[in-house]
Amino acid sequence: MDVYGFWLFSLCYLLVSDGVEVAALKNHEPIPNVPQPYRTAYHFQPSKNWMNGPMYYNGVYHLFYQYNPYGPLWGNISWGHSISYDLINWVHLDVALIPNEPYDINGCWSGSATILLSGEPAILYTGSDTNKHQLQNLAFPKNLSDPLLSEWIKSTQNPLMSPPEGIDPSSFRDPSTAWIGTDGEWRVVIGSEIDHHGLAIIYKSKDFSHWTKTANPLHFSNKTIMWECPDFYPVSLNGKDGLDTSVQGKNVRHVLKASFNSRDHYVVGNYDPKTDQYEVDTDFMDGRARLQYDYGRFYASKSFYDGANKRRILWSWIDEGDSESDDIKKGWSGLQSIPRSILLSENGDRLVQWPVKELEKLRTQKVQFENKELEGGSVFEISGITASQADVEITFSLSNLNEAELLNTEVVDPQILCTRKNASVNGSFGPFGLLVLASKDLIEYTAVFFRVFRGGNDFRVLMCVDQSRSSLRSDVDKTIYGAFIDLNPRHAKISLRSLVSFLTIFETLYEIHSSKIGFIRRLNIAYLIGTKFIGANHKMSYLKMLQ
Repeated sequence: MDVYGFWLFSLCYLLVSDGVEVAALKNHEPIPNVPQPYRTAYHFQPSKNWMNGPMYYNGVYHLFYQYNPYGPLWGNISWGHSISYDLINWVHLDVALIPNEPYDINGCWSGSATILLSGEPAILYTGSDTNKHQLQNLAFPKNLSDPLLSEWIKSTQNPLMSPPEGIDPSSFRDPSTAWIGTDGEWRVVIGSEIDHHGLAIIYKSKDFSHWTKTANPLHFSNKTIMWECPDFYPVSLNGKDGLDTSVQGKNVRHVLKASFNSRDHYVVGNYDPKTDQYEVDTDFMDGRARLQYDYGRFYASKSFYDGANKRRILWSWIDEGDSESDDIKKGWSGLQSIPRSILLSENGDRLVQWPVKELEKLRTQKVQFENKELEGGSVFEISGITASQADVEITFSLSNLNEAELLNTEVVDPQILCTRKNASVNGSFGPFGLLVLASKDLIEYTAVFFRVFRGGNDFRVLMCVDQSRSSLRSDVDKTIYGAFIDLNPRHAKISLRSLVSFLTIFETLYEIHSSKIGFIRRLNIAYLIGTKFIGANHKMSYLKMLQ
């Protein structure tokens, strides 16, 4: 069975085949000396303000990200820079790139890091010039003997690439990590659009400084809009290791990711390095799959190859959904997703994702329940929890599946289906799952749940995150998200891993804070909800409450 995970909005929810281990996480990042009570303890965030190209170099993980040094709202876009030795504990360094040249005076926008054949790292990034035209630029470390690569200098040959004829100068951005072809030349793709349709333009270079556009794009779609933050990388057909970006061969397929419509979509296909032709299995927005990295708040992602651990790691920016006034009060806006390892599924048609193993270092005490039977409409409180961060794994065993309701083929969009059949709508098999950060009276909570449907001789498992009761406030986003899971409940248990953070369920506690009367009641981190017969096994361990 192929197993893959879905992270829905800020919470990280992962589907596993038969997991029973669960734990929660200890605080790993010092909280700034300012009132910021709702910061997450295990998602990466800058110390303050608004928060591009990750890289592993000489034993150090580097995370570059778009950053406003002067405030929590978008503007003055620079490149923030933090380093880590384990992807968990981070040290914030000085800003790596600031907009101070004519070719980037209106912002140092997204880009990517590449390790050159000499072993020297290089950054390609988009600059917005004095006319707000988008140009591609190059930067190098100022001192390679500095293990932290704390200072960067821009190339005197900038800008290297300008919008070609027929391309809107405001739609030419976000260079990918470069790869080297069989001819010894570097290649990079730039996100763009033509006639309001997305495409990835290829540029080639022999020296990484002089670039020429190829005659044809890597890929084009007439069913999408502008592609932002394109990512192109190889994945192995018969291995559990990630691949360096320049790897090619018979047992290799390639993934192309494009960010559009507030989602990160991807396709899988075969790439010919001699002709730069890329043939995909199913194109963007075609067919039933419509593959996405994530089905909630997850955008502008970047991957990189971790050579020390032979894995490809994926990161994404998460927009929390707060209002601008909330961001100003908090002092920051945005965070990074939990880093995920990504591989090709066993049948080679999609990706599988899982949190990096280092996250397990944060687990502490366990709280465990086994063989809990949930009757229809029942709610079971998981007691003994005193933390605001938790790593929860729970496995559901189902019986009498023939009683599952028939799936209405007129409603095939999972988000629409989750909205119509939200957590308050009872069905034959669902909703069952978790209520996280729920108030004692169950007026406020975020529901993470499943439903099982019959579809002919098959079953469809729907996973939903229902935020409709996550806050009493009317001015916060309460979108309901959903996705179908590639799992047959006749042959596999339904397992859920939930990384619950103080911030990621931000509306629940933020509502109390905004009332200016402090923590007026203890919030319970999770309840089990269920219909029909469900056997549940789960173990948990939790953090101390953040003060």
